[in-house]
Amino acid sequence: MARIQKKHRQQQLIEKIQSSPFLTDEELARLLDVSVQTIRLDRLELGIPELRERTKLMAEDAQTKVKAISKGEVVGDLIDLVLGKSGISMMVVTPEMVFEKTQVARGHHVFSQANSLALAVIDAPAAVTGVANIKYKVPIKIGEKLVAKAEVVKQRGNKYFIWVKTRNEAQEVFRAKFIMVSLD
Repeated sequence: MARIQKKHRQQQLIEKIQSSPFLTDEELARLLDVSVQTIRLDRLELGIPELRERTKLMAEDAQTKVKAISKGEVVGDLIDLVLGKSGISMMVVTPEMVFEKTQVARGHHVFSQANSLALAVIDAPAAVTGVANIKYKVPIKIGEKLVAKAEVVKQRGNKYFIWVKTRNEAQEVFRAKFIMVSLD
């Protein structure tokens, strides 16, 4: 009986990591109602690397695909990229990114993450931002991990219509609708 439970738990672990690759061992343990050590043993048995290594491998793969801007110009860590379709980046808010008095993140850092991700998604040698419609939904604080997901929703000629949604661990904190213009 325990064997079936283990197989089922490991299958759930694989599914959770595939759908949310940035889950920590602690978060996975909470979701699957087991100990952190059990998660680590299951990951080891399944050959699934720890979060830091998963993130690094995804970032290395994504960086090789960028066309419209230089790899180092993406704000945050580029984690996944399917040119012409979608992309994901991650950024942790540091003390240098916030206003001293309120400890709220400066908007241009959050915008830069979304804007550079939108540029990275474009399957063109060069592009610029034509239009940006943005909305800051909730204040963002030091230490928050921001995950931005970009999706190309339409392409018309040399114009790419891209939606970017940025979330912290709990909710959507920022959204942007861009019209990016390819210069080729």
